[in-house]
Amino acid sequence: MSGIARLCLGMGYQVSGSDLRDTQNVAMLRDLGARIFIGHDADNLQEADTVVVTSALWPTNPELVLAQERGLSILHRSALLAHLASRGKLIAVAGAHGKTTSTGMVVTGLINLGQDPSFVNGGVIENYGASASFGKGEQFVIEADESDGSFLHYDTKVALITNIDPDHLDHFGSLEAFEAEFAKFADAASELVVISSDDPGAKRVARLLKHQNVLSYGEAQNADVRLTKIDATGPRVSFTLEYLGESQSASLEIPGHHNALNAAGAIAVLVGLGFQFRASVEAVSKFAGTQRRFELHATRREVSVYDDFAHHPTEVRAALLAARASVGKGRLITVFQPHLFSRTRIFAQEFADALALSDEVVLLDIYAAREDPEPGVTGELIANKFPRPKNMRYVPSWDGVAPIAAEIAEPGDFIITMGCGDIFRMVPELIEALEK
Repeated sequence: MSGIARLCLGMGYQVSGSDLRDTQNVAMLRDLGARIFIGHDADNLQEADTVVVTSALWPTNPELVLAQERGLSILHRSALLAHLASRGKLIAVAGAHGKTTSTGMVVTGLINLGQDPSFVNGGVIENYGASASFGKGEQFVIEADESDGSFLHYDTKVALITNIDPDHLDHFGSLEAFEAEFAKFADAASELVVISSDDPGAKRVARLLKHQNVLSYGEAQNADVRLTKIDATGPRVSFTLEYLGESQSASLEIPGHHNALNAAGAIAVLVGLGFQFRASVEAVSKFAGTQRRFELHATRREVSVYDDFAHHPTEVRAALLAARASVGKGRLITVFQPHLFSRTRIFAQEFADALALSDEVVLLDIYAAREDPEPGVTGELIANKFPRPKNMRYVPSWDGVAPIAAEIAEPGDFIITMGCGDIFRMVPELIEALEK
């Protein structure tokens, strides 16, 4: 939403909006001329002609209700984004995990190849300090959200599918329906589909495709852009890529086996667009990460404090494996905030298993987001399934979390806050608690 607001401001529109709290994004938008209110209130809707909404919005939101009463034009964010993106060659990045990083890699690659793309991403790209920008080139790169099917709204030229893991089944009803939506999204791409050769869900979707121009990427023997010799044992992942008989070694500025896969997908997009293979590898290798993706915030008492957006068991596992490769002899202390009652209920065991990669876990209660509470569904569902009870602390009270995590930590340890709710707000409190 902040990225779309940034684009609208750049086009000369007057932009207002509201959020639950002040954040860095809010401050940046205000600096660009937006009028942002803290808290949702009908009085905030003053001179707007059009109201843009996200699927995460409660239907009883007072600003939305008033907009409906006034008969204002109400657009889902995907509809406005589709309109904004219609000016260029749309490259849409979709998948259960890795969308934000992969989108950032495609953008970074294009810019380092001399292009000037427009983009809207789900996170701030560290190389450019922004989640969105209007460029003068023909490419328009977006992170396409599959959670509500809105990724079908775009006039996509190039579709990148990173992986397909069971999620958002509260909306789609079944895994089969979820995967069918991805097939529709891919087949609607008018020029090219790039899809993982390794991910089981992506392989099932690939078999459904009728598209005539498909590039696969991954570690599979038959991948068009093939990854080999991945070394994810340190803070920088390195690997070798093969394409059409050429081979090129590379390393990223970020850790993790999963990021080698993300890079391969981005490079496959670039070669599919006609860019030279070796130049594409070098261009993507300059990617420096996105905010809230294994992001280091501070070191206090020789304890490093990181933050990560992971909120699905597969993402939690990938993030913790990357952290494990970086922590050395220290311990990994994960402060995890589950997101959504339905996701917690469905994946409680999988969350517990993924979190077991940590040495210690401090578990908060559930961030509800768009959902109403479910009786009996709390963070304790995950805590009760954790395999090492003495290393699990379920702390439903926000104020109790930072002191407990800081007390556990010893020199050389990593503390990583994790989740896609408001857990990032815990970082300053953790730093302060460590200082005390």
